[in-house]
Amino acid sequence: MKIGVFDSGLGGLTVVQAMTKVIKGAEIFYVADTKNAPYGEKTADQILQYSLNITQYLIHTYQIEALILACNTATSSAIKHLRQKYPSLIIIGTEPGIKPAIALTKTGNIGVLATPATLKGNKYQTLVNTLSSTKDVALFEQACPGLVEQIEKGDADSIETKLLLEKWLIPMREKNVDTIVLGCTHYPLVAHVIEDIMHSKVKLIQTGHAIARHLLLLTESKGHRNVGDLSVTIYVTGELQVYLIDNILDTYENLHKIVIPIA
Repeated sequence: MKIGVFDSGLGGLTVVQAMTKVIKGAEIFYVADTKNAPYGEKTADQILQYSLNITQYLIHTYQIEALILACNTATSSAIKHLRQKYPSLIIIGTEPGIKPAIALTKTGNIGVLATPATLKGNKYQTLVNTLSSTKDVALFEQACPGLVEQIEKGDADSIETKLLLEKWLIPMREKNVDTIVLGCTHYPLVAHVIEDIMHSKVKLIQTGHAIARHLLLLTESKGHRNVGDLSVTIYVTGELQVYLIDNILDTYENLHKIVIPIA
C-alpha cells in the first residue's frame, strides 16, 4: 500500500507517527510544504491549489492508493474538491475533534485552538453547528496566528511561545475549560506547554490515532493485508529544521528536497 500524506510542515508528522503504530506493509510518502507555510494564514483558493499540486505529484510520482490531508486547514479548503477529482483514491482528512471533546468534558466548557483559516472554514462551522446541538456545551474558540511558525522554527519551548499560549489559554482557564481541542496537527508539539499553563489535568484532543485507525479500516476493505515492513520517506519543498523530525518520528528512511510542479 502506497500512502501519501501532506501538511504545510512538521505538524503532519504527528499523524504519521500515529500511523506507524497501526499500519504495516506500506510505504508512506510525506510532503512538508514548507515553501508555502503556514497554510492557516493563506486564502482558501491558495490552499486548494497547493493541495491539488501536491496530490497530483504524489499520484503521478508514486502511484499512491491513499491520501491523508494531515492538516485541518487543507481539509477544510480542499478535501471536497479532491474527492470529486479523484473518486477512486482513498482520501482522509483532519478535522478538529469536537465530537470526542463533547463526550469527555465534565464542565461543559471546551476550548478550541486552531488556525484562522480552519475556524473560518465552512467545514468547521458545519461540524460545530451539528455537534454542539447534541449536548449543552460552551465553545471557547481561539485562532492562534504565529504558533505554527514558532513550532517550525524549533521554538516550541521559548518564552515567546509560552507568552502567546498564555494570552490565549489563561482566559480559558478562568472559564473552567477542562477539554481543549488541538485543531492543528502542529499543536500536539506544544501539548506540554499547554498543560503547564492550564494548571490542571486538562484533556487535550488530537486526531492522529483516529485517522490511523480509519485508514486501516478503509485500506483493509480494499484488500490491504496489514503485515510486513513500513517505510516512511519525507519530502520538503522549502526549509525545515531537520533535527525536529527526530523528536516526532521514531524512524524514517530518507529526507529529500523537491519541487512540486504546478498542476
